[in-house]
Amino acid sequence: MKDTSVLFRPFHYGSLELPNRIVMAPMTRNQSPNNIPGEKSVEYYRRRAAGGVGLIITEGTCIDHIAASGYPDVPYFHGEERLAGWQKVVDAVHAEGGRIAPQLWHCGGMRRAGTPPEGDVNGYTPSGMNVPGKVNRHVMSREDIADVVGAFARGAADAKRLGFDALEIHGAHGYLLDQFFWEGTNRRDDEYGGSLEKRSRFAVEVIEAVREAVGPDFTIILRWSQWKQQDFTARLVETPAELETFLAPLCEAGVDIFHCSTRRFWEPEFADSTLNLAGWTRKITGRPTITVGSVGLSADFIPVEKQTAFREAEPASLDELITRMEGDEFDLVAVGRALIANPEWANLVRANRSGALRAFEKEMLLSLD
Repeated sequence: MKDTSVLFRPFHYGSLELPNRIVMAPMTRNQSPNNIPGEKSVEYYRRRAAGGVGLIITEGTCIDHIAASGYPDVPYFHGEERLAGWQKVVDAVHAEGGRIAPQLWHCGGMRRAGTPPEGDVNGYTPSGMNVPGKVNRHVMSREDIADVVGAFARGAADAKRLGFDALEIHGAHGYLLDQFFWEGTNRRDDEYGGSLEKRSRFAVEVIEAVREAVGPDFTIILRWSQWKQQDFTARLVETPAELETFLAPLCEAGVDIFHCSTRRFWEPEFADSTLNLAGWTRKITGRPTITVGSVGLSADFIPVEKQTAFREAEPASLDELITRMEGDEFDLVAVGRALIANPEWANLVRANRSGALRAFEKEMLLSLD
């Protein structure tokens, strides 16, 4: 096994200072009754901070919009009691010397009417589609768009007020921002649809509003992906030139760090290069990037379009990851399922005790250990 010290170099960018390069990936687990992050959630995050994670990005937490949530028992990021719960999480993580960022989330068309507690409210989408060609959701008006932009800004202001160290905007995996990005679900003929630049306008307005709410020094992370949970093979861009066109306005709007979500971090993004999505994003923008995708877990050979998000997996070598880190392909590494199975994953890796790591099993999702 290769020397893992490259993972434990400090990281500094703007106002964000981290003791190492390991990030806890955001993972929805539906463990917040009444949409409040309770004491079990506090302990869940505290243990990962104590276990040596440099930055925790929380599970998706819904902004203050009537259609933001798409699932039961997910945490919200508005309301006195819910924000008080998040305050306890922040305090517990900081007491362990950790850093933490909320992932601000709007589910868009992934919401189905009837999901509690909002009941009959339908999913909000750019063109009424959650999957290409099937119109069965609410089509957002310009007023709706302005309302959602304002909700993201309020969430950002609350994140800073509560003492979070950064925030992440969820723009990936077929949720609302990504539904605007994706031509398959964005068929608008106004200023928010058409070319890739126009389809990015909604996200740009969200980022600009968030930046205004938190000021120039607070770190904004944007999570984005080519793949969608509606279509694992979907792509927003096919070439580095298209990627540059996509990323430039997001940088200008105020993104500090790009969290580039892939299913397997070791897969190249474009032909004729071994760089993954985070590597290409870093090369084009010069901004720090986070790579993610089966870090520390065994590979499988099931076609990607048939995989599920939380597939069981065994611990695996980090040698490929280390090689890419040593080559400065990306700056930070997000670990997901391996951290659910092993709250002390970072400390165990640092101590060269990989033999003590447990496999990830699906039932681990049902408890807040």
